[in-house]
Amino acid sequence: MKTTRKRYSADFKAKVALEAIRGDLTLPKLAAKHGVHHTMIASWKRQAIDGMAGTFSGTGDVTKAVSESEVEKLHAKIEQLVVERDFLAKAFGR
Repeated sequence: MKTTRKRYSADFKAKVALEAIRGDLTLPKLAAKHGVHHTMIASWKRQAIDGMAGTFSGTGDVTKAVSESEVEKLHAKIEQLVVERDFLAKAFGR
């Protein structure tokens, strides 16, 4: 007999984690309500709380801006190297 794991969407996990953070119901009651083991809910709650710090730190926006500027620099360098290669190919072809 082969068993498969149930996969939960990110939206479902976020909804359940938010309910756990609110604390209106205990973890076992939430588990019974949603049909999920209470340790999974505790794990999702912990992940949500840990991820919140990154949301407010603003490091994600800075990282994105840095990576976009680096991509632009790399594209410019590639264009420069292509021009140099073509020039040298013509020079040696004569």
